[in-house]
Amino acid sequence: MEHSSSSSVSSLSLKLKPPPSLMTSNLNANSYWRKRKKGRNCLLQASAISYQKFIHFALNETKRHSLLLPSPLQERYGSMIALDGKTRLEMLSFEAPRIRLLRSISIEGEAMQVLDFAAFPKPEFDLPIFCGNFFTAANTNIVVLDLNPLHDVSSRRGYKERYYDSLMPLGLKYTELLPWGGKLTSESIKFFSPIVIWTKFSSSKSKHEVLYSAFMEYYKTWMELTEQAVEDTDPSQIRCNREAQHRYLTWRAEKDPGHGVLKRLIGEKLAKWH
Repeated sequence: MEHSSSSSVSSLSLKLKPPPSLMTSNLNANSYWRKRKKGRNCLLQASAISYQKFIHFALNETKRHSLLLPSPLQERYGSMIALDGKTRLEMLSFEAPRIRLLRSISIEGEAMQVLDFAAFPKPEFDLPIFCGNFFTAANTNIVVLDLNPLHDVSSRRGYKERYYDSLMPLGLKYTELLPWGGKLTSESIKFFSPIVIWTKFSSSKSKHEVLYSAFMEYYKTWMELTEQAVEDTDPSQIRCNREAQHRYLTWRAEKDPGHGVLKRLIGEKLAKWH
């Protein structure tokens, strides 16, 4: 099962994984992108956005708490320039004593800016998965930021109480600043926590500052939970945690509508391989 989980991560390593909003029935990434292609002035608005400081913050914050080392995936994947000769794709991959995989996939170009950032705890911990998916095209931003529950918060009340009850004020704070983005499918919603930030907004300096603030607070919270977590020694619980991560990765792989976007950027052969 460990091999299966690892191969799932590998297969996702350079795939563009837009926010779960793009996984709903009322919004498709490919058709959305075609509709949003407007004039050069709009495209420049996307190129003015950068998610690099989000990545730098997360890496520095992790280093404050733990020893961060390059993952074996880092040697297999790095950066590349898309077929348009302009758009840059970059992957960073690390691991730490309590973090099985911390990885960042970013796409930067005139037409869009994308960040897919995730941190997976080692299976000896039933910690949530940190997930930040940000998609900017033209003047529109689509965002999901969450501590994805490893186990069902509706049926496992103890899990919800342990990880989320004390975080509700944090979620409510940003719900007011970043309003709910609309309906999600029932399949998607079960992978989200009670404090998920799912929103859409037009680009503005103030909104991106709020988003950066939310990212920092959510990641600091996740690191604190990671630091405080008690390691499981029960083999059956460790196996359960590993399987839960695998379900999450499988869901992401099967529902990834960004493959078409990636295919246009680096070609069908490489898009399938990644």
